[in-house]
Amino acid sequence: MTDSLCLLPAPRQLIRTEGVYPLADQRLIWLDVPNPAAWRGAVARWQKRLQALLGLNWEITASGAAPDQIGVEVRLATHARHAEAYELAITPAGIYLSAADEAGGFYGLCTLTQILEQAGRQLPCLRISDWPDFPARGVMLDISRDKVPTLETVCALVDRLAGWKINQFQLYTEHTFAYRRHPEVWAEASPFTGQEILELDAFCRERHVELVPNQNSFGHMTRWLKHPRYQALAETLDEIATPWWPNSPRIPAGGFSLCPLDPGSLALVTGLYDELLPHFSSRLFNIGCDEAVDVGLGRSQSECAQRGQGRVYLDFVLSLYRDVRARGRRLQFWGESILHHPELIPDLPRDLIALEWGYEANHPFDAHGAQFAAAGIPFYVCPGTSSWCSIAGRTDNALGNLRSAAENGLKHGAVGYLITDWGDGGHWQVLPVSYLGYAAGAAYAWAFEANRSLDLARAVGIHALHDVTGRAGEALYALGNVYRAIGFEPDNASALWQLIQQTQTRVREYEALLQPEVLSRTMEAIDAAGQLLASAEMSGPEADLIRRELDQTAQLLRHAVRLAQFMLGTGERRGPELDRELQEIITVHEQLWLARNRPGGLKDSVARFEVARQVYRA
Repeated sequence: MTDSLCLLPAPRQLIRTEGVYPLADQRLIWLDVPNPAAWRGAVARWQKRLQALLGLNWEITASGAAPDQIGVEVRLATHARHAEAYELAITPAGIYLSAADEAGGFYGLCTLTQILEQAGRQLPCLRISDWPDFPARGVMLDISRDKVPTLETVCALVDRLAGWKINQFQLYTEHTFAYRRHPEVWAEASPFTGQEILELDAFCRERHVELVPNQNSFGHMTRWLKHPRYQALAETLDEIATPWWPNSPRIPAGGFSLCPLDPGSLALVTGLYDELLPHFSSRLFNIGCDEAVDVGLGRSQSECAQRGQGRVYLDFVLSLYRDVRARGRRLQFWGESILHHPELIPDLPRDLIALEWGYEANHPFDAHGAQFAAAGIPFYVCPGTSSWCSIAGRTDNALGNLRSAAENGLKHGAVGYLITDWGDGGHWQVLPVSYLGYAAGAAYAWAFEANRSLDLARAVGIHALHDVTGRAGEALYALGNVYRAIGFEPDNASALWQLIQQTQTRVREYEALLQPEVLSRTMEAIDAAGQLLASAEMSGPEADLIRRELDQTAQLLRHAVRLAQFMLGTGERRGPELDRELQEIITVHEQLWLARNRPGGLKDSVARFEVARQVYRA
């Protein structure tokens, strides 16, 4: 049985021993630990799962009993060498879990749950010894590019991630917290409220997940600066170039970054902290500060010319650092801007955390990690799911990016691993598209070498899609690799997504590459993935929703191919027919959006389809 077990993450060491342990009803779960109340939540979670899966009722006790009455014995390891470590033994006489701490006990029970799900009442005898590579293993979900999930959706995601041994979670926030002093900013966004964050924080703590507050505080402030009340704080209101995507649309006029020299910028941001931070128990705080690309192009131009753009940037970040530190919190910030000015890295305080991010498989985590390590700056590696700007994900790129982050993070002593999941371009991707990235990142962050060759399609099929055939995971994996069939791979996006969102520009740019045989090959790849999905046998309360979401993903990919054929004059469908097809896609997009997310932002997401519709109506 252990040969067929698929655990996520795969444990560091698993040894099969002789025999099985048959589960019987009316056994005891013995908490043989110094403070049983602190362990009760994790054990009760497993107890409920045992009852739901197998109909077995096992009572929790802290006082012991006769050996033949005990089903699971949970103990605190007295000489554990690693935090969050556990050892799990299943023998013909019972189940024994020894953990370094409460978190280790929780993770040992998560592993035991996965064994129950696959083995049923006849558990294979085995021994597992396990502990994490990275002390901090996080996921950051973008809730500021139109799509704000419901609290129910986020709680379900956190519960899933906790079972995969993720222990930090962030909600990337620009304007989607309900700041009481700034209602015009979030009025149409369906934001998270303070009460919801308090509830989510408690939900996370019960699962040994730290909910880390997140508020971008320098660049990416367009949703603020578009309002008259805040425009005076902008670095510039002029249109600016987009430095991270050559040949892509420029950032429109209206403001992007705060002016670092304006005292009102610091007052605005620290006022946001006053409202936001009391809702979080975490002592960490991610202030963002990435891509402040217009600093030096407007009001700070003279100062940047005198002192350097990097120094002006860093001085503003340090002013935020001092405020955050005075609140008893530890600052995290995106590290790419300081890497453009490596001479300033030694000026960073040693008690902040730099977030080293990059989303291509060839991102230089090695070189950048070496720079932070040499300066003694604690840092996380921050790869991504590659789900955004793609429709279906970019499987091969994501796995290469996630593996490189883990390997080089360990090489240079990174203190954390943060899986980012962005929503650029209207957040068109459905949530299950991100499952491969979440699963791979969770596995690599926990025990990289043990999971380097993990069969991720199978693991996701079992642990996220609940498909006994394995074909749902294969379909998700294959849909995520459709981007490669087109024959060329733009950075941070797929060509098919670009064709719909930037139709005129991209068709002209890619015309020589979009040959009829290339588009036919791409359509065949989509259909092959669709056939896998059609034959899958998913179960669970979300099975129908996930199938609809992945069907919609395939349909949108097909439409991108038909759009290219139409623009190049090689397709059979005319503009009105394609316009009707796209309207049907939009209708389903709206329905699926509301199945997991709030209505705020949906209008803006749908508006991004209009570029293609105008082509059909021309």
